[in-house]
Amino acid sequence: MAKQLMLNAFEMMVPAFQSPGLWRHPDDKSYRYAELDYWIELARTLESGGFSGIFLADILGQYDVYGGNGDATMRGGVQYPVLDPTVIIPALAAGTSKIGVGVTASVTYEHPYLLARRFTTLDHLTDGRVGWNIVTSYQNSAARNLGLAQQPPHDERYDRADEYMEVVYKLWESSFDDDAVVADRETGVFIDPSKVRRIDHEGKYFTVPGPALAAPSVQRTPLLFQAGASPRGLSFAAEHAEAIFFNGPTTSIVRKWVDNVRGALVEKGRSADAVKIFTMATVIVAETDEAARAKYEDFQQYVDPEAALALFGGWTGVDLSGVDVDEPLEYVQSEAHQSALATFTKLDPERVWTIREMAKFISIGGRGPVIVGSPQTVADELERWVEEADVDGFNLSSVIRPSGEEDFVRLVSPELRRRGVLAEPQEGQTFREAVLGKGARIADDHRGARYRASVPVEA
Repeated sequence: MAKQLMLNAFEMMVPAFQSPGLWRHPDDKSYRYAELDYWIELARTLESGGFSGIFLADILGQYDVYGGNGDATMRGGVQYPVLDPTVIIPALAAGTSKIGVGVTASVTYEHPYLLARRFTTLDHLTDGRVGWNIVTSYQNSAARNLGLAQQPPHDERYDRADEYMEVVYKLWESSFDDDAVVADRETGVFIDPSKVRRIDHEGKYFTVPGPALAAPSVQRTPLLFQAGASPRGLSFAAEHAEAIFFNGPTTSIVRKWVDNVRGALVEKGRSADAVKIFTMATVIVAETDEAARAKYEDFQQYVDPEAALALFGGWTGVDLSGVDVDEPLEYVQSEAHQSALATFTKLDPERVWTIREMAKFISIGGRGPVIVGSPQTVADELERWVEEADVDGFNLSSVIRPSGEEDFVRLVSPELRRRGVLAEPQEGQTFREAVLGKGARIADDHRGARYRASVPVEA
């Protein structure tokens, strides 16, 4: 039997996400990014196509590296303006019954005591269909606007994130017993005080006495995503992630990351398959290969190379303005998104990218592969990636929004179902159950399980 695969839609509440310039296409409706109905309609469409989740990216600053300012970003609408994605999650859940919502939230710029309450609230209001993409952030513009002169060094951000996770695990897993809320009208007791405890956390970065503000939700801890592919990021993922998101242009590049993280999981005392691994892909599909190729050629008319370089500068912290675009792209160490630059400079020894080639590549679909073809061709390629890269599914980006997702649901989802390879969520499941195929709460071998109420908090 062929291995089943899972699908998430990779989205962001912005006018231009992974394909700079394509908002200008006459069929694109990204201008509706600030309309609630747009997102509810999209979530319903994705749910009908068997998608496990919709993955909402977020950033906390403007991409202002290219040219030393945000002008190119603003002209191209490159992930700017950007809305707060956590706000719409309850509405998406109310408009659907099965699909989960994963959302990016940074551990660098928000206190764990408040974030823990927010995710507990979201988990309650979605009946357990929420996930958290844990990020440490990578933009100096965010740091400056949030009270720092610049962002902390890359590895230090992860050191701080480790303690951050310890705090939220204590709040989610140990502060309340399952039966703490009794709501007994006869005795007049709503919460049994003996079943709620302080966490008394005192560490290098945080002091949080507790107890948690919110009573436990169905998952307690939201489904945990992580997307770092740097050595320090992979180590963090092996400790904390339940689902991991990689982003690379070839199966061989992604497979290296996959093999590394599976080895790291075993070193941390977890099973090699303890996490589900997703990779990014952009699909352009039509009824025939020829029609899909014509779509792709049409899209090329609308790419915006300068906006693509602004996007790249935001990812990497590298300003390529004024540089000869036919020169090879070279790796430089930065405190930004290290894997984004490594993808084009270090990970494929057989390929030397020029700046022009890189800009053209990321102009449609960002850093992942672009799959163009009929439903049969697309399904073949998705299955090839699952086999060769050893991934469990895909975070799918759309060039034209939302018609790209609509085309996928109309054409590719039926083909995947016909082949019996589409792993679909079921009504009544939590996001964790849908993705991991296990219980609603974190597994016993997960680090967060050490902090359960039945285990001493200092364990």
